[in-house]
Amino acid sequence: MNHTTSPLALPAFVRQHVFDSDAAMASALAAAVADGLRAGLAGRGSASLAVSGGRSPIPFLEALSAEMLDWSRVVVTLVDERWVAPSSADSNEALVRRHLLRGSAAAACLVPLKTPAASPEAGVAAALALRAEMPRPFDAVVLGMGEDGHTASLFPDAAGLADALDPAGAAELVCIHPPRAPHARITLSLAGVLATRRLFLQAGGAAKRAVLERAAREGEPLRLPVAALLQQHKVVPELFFRA
Repeated sequence: MNHTTSPLALPAFVRQHVFDSDAAMASALAAAVADGLRAGLAGRGSASLAVSGGRSPIPFLEALSAEMLDWSRVVVTLVDERWVAPSSADSNEALVRRHLLRGSAAAACLVPLKTPAASPEAGVAAALALRAEMPRPFDAVVLGMGEDGHTASLFPDAAGLADALDPAGAAELVCIHPPRAPHARITLSLAGVLATRRLFLQAGGAAKRAVLERAAREGEPLRLPVAALLQQHKVVPELFFRA
């Protein structure tokens, strides 16, 4: 536990780090993820990282880019991606290139999810092929969460959500068409998310605190997909929360 803010009402196995500022949270999360990557580099000579997009992760991505690592041996990919051109303002790939792959971190290899195919369904095989040589399991997966309880691009009420949330599912990547969010998506399934040595969840604010605590209390992943992270015991979730 960090600082003076109170922990969330979550299962005891969730490792909580609660902060009173975005800057403190971003710095601590970057340090923890960097430690995970260093362990990968030391253990197998390479490291792999999956990160999320959106506005909230930007301070973390920028803090991580300043960490002293042998970035030339780090492979970075996306947790999820909107099916838009990499030049689009909505592209997670563009965000990661701009905020993480800069300075010494520009030496990292980025494996995108978006392909030239017309749809996620048409492009998923090529996306999987691009990822085939990535070191596995991931050394770190960093997730965010929306106020509707989605994490990655696993949205409530999306077609195929139940299969995507199967922790024993065979598909690492799934295609999602969110009912109430723009753009078709390609995303790690829950099984894909859990194929990691360390699993981080970044969130903040009263509204998201309420969502997380409701997810823990009600335990209904089809309504609040983030609940699936709180119900599994394969990987300890590490919550970095700004109160």
